[in-house]
Amino acid sequence: MKILSASQIREADAYTIAHEPISSTLLMERASNVFVLWYVAKFTPAQPLAIFCGNGNNGGDGLAIARLLSEKGYQVSVWLLDGGNTTKDRDINAQRLAGMKDIPQHQLAEGDALPTLNDRAVVIDAIFGSGLNRPVSGWVADLINHLNEQPVTRVSVDIPSGMYADSISEGTIFKAHHTLSFETPRLSFLFAEHGDYVGEWEYRSIGLHEGFVGQVVSPYRIIAPNDVHLKPRTRHSHKGTYGHSLIIAGSYGKIGAAILASKACLRTGAGLVTACVPQCGYNAIQAGLPEVMVLTDAHDRKITAIPENVSIYQAIAIGPGIGQEKETLDALILLIQKAHKPLVLDADALNLLSQHTQWLNKLPANSILTPHPKEFERLFGPSNDSLERLELARRHAKEHNIIIVLKGAYTSIISPQQEVWFNSTGNPGMATGGSGDVLTGIITGMLAQGYEPLQATINAVYLHGSAGDLAAETHGQEGLIAGDIVEHLGRAIGRFF
Repeated sequence: MKILSASQIREADAYTIAHEPISSTLLMERASNVFVLWYVAKFTPAQPLAIFCGNGNNGGDGLAIARLLSEKGYQVSVWLLDGGNTTKDRDINAQRLAGMKDIPQHQLAEGDALPTLNDRAVVIDAIFGSGLNRPVSGWVADLINHLNEQPVTRVSVDIPSGMYADSISEGTIFKAHHTLSFETPRLSFLFAEHGDYVGEWEYRSIGLHEGFVGQVVSPYRIIAPNDVHLKPRTRHSHKGTYGHSLIIAGSYGKIGAAILASKACLRTGAGLVTACVPQCGYNAIQAGLPEVMVLTDAHDRKITAIPENVSIYQAIAIGPGIGQEKETLDALILLIQKAHKPLVLDADALNLLSQHTQWLNKLPANSILTPHPKEFERLFGPSNDSLERLELARRHAKEHNIIIVLKGAYTSIISPQQEVWFNSTGNPGMATGGSGDVLTGIITGMLAQGYEPLQATINAVYLHGSAGDLAAETHGQEGLIAGDIVEHLGRAIGRFF
């Protein structure tokens, strides 16, 4: 699904008001009801609630939420920030709240004592919305810092106050434990710099006009289940139907990388998998993975060559655990010269390529590169922040006609058309050695089965995270290892049939 910018959300609001039609006040009421439905599913009326409301429409949301939650039996108090112009819909909701004697209301202005809150309380932040474009300062910044220090649960309406919707934020930001955004997530939620502020975030539709949302252009998307397209197997298919993959991986002490990638490729559904490894890996793979065929390099400890006829493989991956020896570089360059299908390049293949970036333009079109941030920096140069790195990735994906899988908490897939797909699955337990090798195997298995490169990558990244989530349910995040992701791939794929 699309991620809309703050300005596009405002345009969608206006279009909905004009064409549904609906008044802006009723649209605010709709959004507030959506928030309340989400809130009551998470928090009980036993927890006292303090709602801090600014002067704009985000404050109007907060006032409407206060009224609606009070009607559901929640113990609500409201803190109204003085100063600045107010909006019409905020004023309307303030008037509606004025007659509700069971909701204490407090005015808060510069110089006032900052409130001390019950440690069982939930604080709802409705101070600033997604239209903020400058750092918070002065006494309001002092208030936000004070609330961040209180031993309470903190919840933000639409976006944490002080956070920019579409860029890296500066200055004071409300530290939410939970955030519910309206209609779509905000791009800023996906940046590592904001992880300590946005908390666990979700989004809910408030019924903005589908026609407008459908036609608006955005390069940013979140991968949802309906973006994953998997083909069911037919009764009369055979192993050749699902493709033959080649995994070039491993060196002395790192044969496990070849095993993980090869097994993940099989578990994804590839019909045949051949692992090309140094001679030291032969016994380990033959004993540990009898389903995988093995080709051995002439060298005992490293990759120095590639198979003679690479055209027989529907998909080829290179990189996991191969090291960075000169002979291995020569093998990589030879593969780039001989390949006529998109390659999957990971780990040391990327590190080798970063030393000889002229070969980026020689890669087959739609080849898939899977760097983590440090590997990305070696390939394409440093960035000051997540947004700058993302824009750099977009530029290089277009320039080299490649797909970049920038791994992280919300792994992003950048297409040659400069679209960005953020993954919505996965968990911190997957930050473990070998997890990237598994992803390489999944992507390769998808390519082998005939999926187009971008769709193969979207499928693979989503399923990799989903399998990791299933594995964490079994082993916990701390106990999760890369092999567990492989073992849960079947269940992750099975959810789509």
